[in-house]
Amino acid sequence: MSPRTAKPSLPANAQVAPDPGLLAAVRHIWEGARTQAARTVNTAMVRANWLIGKEIVEAQQAGQGRAGYGDELLANLSLALRSEYGTGFSLSGLKYIRAFYMAYPDLIPIGHAVRDEFVNQTKTIEDPIGHAVRDLLEVRPEWKPGMLHSSLSWMHYRALLKVDRREARDFYEIEAIRNGWSGRALERQIDSLLFFRLAKSRDKQGVLALANEGMEVERPVDAIRDPYVLEFLNLPESHRLVESKLEEALISKMQDFLLELGSGFAFVGRQKRITLEGDHFYPDLVFYHTRLKCYVVIDLKNAKLTHGDLGQMLLYVRYFDEEVAEVGDNPTLGLILCTDKNDAVARFVLGKDDQQIFARRYQLHLPTEEALRAELNRELATIVEARPKRRVPRMKV
Repeated sequence: MSPRTAKPSLPANAQVAPDPGLLAAVRHIWEGARTQAARTVNTAMVRANWLIGKEIVEAQQAGQGRAGYGDELLANLSLALRSEYGTGFSLSGLKYIRAFYMAYPDLIPIGHAVRDEFVNQTKTIEDPIGHAVRDLLEVRPEWKPGMLHSSLSWMHYRALLKVDRREARDFYEIEAIRNGWSGRALERQIDSLLFFRLAKSRDKQGVLALANEGMEVERPVDAIRDPYVLEFLNLPESHRLVESKLEEALISKMQDFLLELGSGFAFVGRQKRITLEGDHFYPDLVFYHTRLKCYVVIDLKNAKLTHGDLGQMLLYVRYFDEEVAEVGDNPTLGLILCTDKNDAVARFVLGKDDQQIFARRYQLHLPTEEALRAELNRELATIVEARPKRRVPRMKV
């Protein structure tokens, strides 16, 4: 018999690489568990605040005949809860909770069953939520805005409470869930009046579609906003702002810029050189839109749009269509971001049927709803002026 061959021993400090497939699987399970745990905690807080708001509203309605009863009730409740749980139940916090229930009366459509989940102390640790609530946390086809969703935390709902118009609030709920916006990202989109910027170029049916379905990108114009808000760059409003500085700032804040551009944009590169018989041209930024399946070339201008800017973008778009785009790609889109524009110039240079090149304003501060309405009225006036005037036949004398 041959002696047994001893297995080589590994040094004490040797590191053995784990199986890649096993490592990936464990990471996937662990990250999924962490995400689900965070969602469960967030949803429990949302559910608790909604139930507290329900109790407050019902108690106030029971004593609404007494003058000042509602304010007195909230003040006393806040004092008692703060002494027991700390600053989380301030008077302003309780007012938010009350407003939350009043804005979302149908958030949890299972009546008293959920409230019983909180007061029933016989629930086991292994099943603290129960089947009824667990079912609510699943993403279901019958979900609609105004109903509980596990992707929306209390921070999301605090931001949504700032939105008065129901159709706008519904839109933000849909988009926050669809795009995985954090609470801060949602707050930024609300502050930048995203719904109104998208709605200003749509008819009544288009606005209803935004509220019911969110932002559906089916045509090039659907992916374009007006104006673009770049307040995250923290750049001053100045005529001396050079385009290269604006471009560098956008590159350094690419994640924020992609959020402002909207879902579907993938960054390709900057200053991609185009050479035509020895002449060189450099488009500022190039993206690819995954939904529209086309390249998007963006040029930055720190002044009012000119016919030369449009001609240059026309060159870029045609070059990408002929030399860069592959089989299956749709026609390239061109987007010129400028401080101001003349719609009549764009119409005469490009033609009224052009759907490939867009000129849009950008601004370095958050807009106001009044400013957007004024801009909308100005654009409507421009459209009316551009319509051919009817000839009035002369009356024969």
